[in-house]
Amino acid sequence: MSRIGKKPISVPAGVKPSISANSITIAGPKTSLSMKLPSTVKVNFAEADKSITVAIPEGTAEDRQARADWGTTRALINNMIEGVTKGYEKTMEVVGVGWTATVQGKKLKMTLGFANAIFMDIPQGLDVTVEKQFVTIKGPDKRMVGQFASQMRAHRKPEPYNGKGVKYKEEVIRRKQGKAFGG
Repeated sequence: MSRIGKKPISVPAGVKPSISANSITIAGPKTSLSMKLPSTVKVNFAEADKSITVAIPEGTAEDRQARADWGTTRALINNMIEGVTKGYEKTMEVVGVGWTATVQGKKLKMTLGFANAIFMDIPQGLDVTVEKQFVTIKGPDKRMVGQFASQMRAHRKPEPYNGKGVKYKEEVIRRKQGKAFGG
């Protein structure tokens, strides 16, 4: 029995879910998101109490993959509802002397100490803003916001000796002591 999957998802005012045979679309005040549903999961919307329930058929309770899909589907639908109402945001910090990030049209240009600048295409639906060394990524899709932030960080991960690199704003870099000279 999935402890997360069996919880009903409350649907706030202004959010309209539409469920078809193998997909679900959540439309809210900001935007709409859709997702393909696994074949082992059944999703129902109760109009009376404004809640979505996720269940698996009786015979598949022993199937490990069906139980995993049950909780995952419920969590993804909950993230979609939160995304269309509030949205998601990640803040990245570019640390290093002369290291910068700027938005040029639909691309993010990062100067990270390499010979050439790094250009990243900003996906449709994301809003990227730069203020000094902080890059703010906003969007309704939690996966897309996290993926873009992760790809940005992968270009120059923070290193422990000088602390330079692209890091999450709340990330703490454990610093190491360098070599000791002399005897």
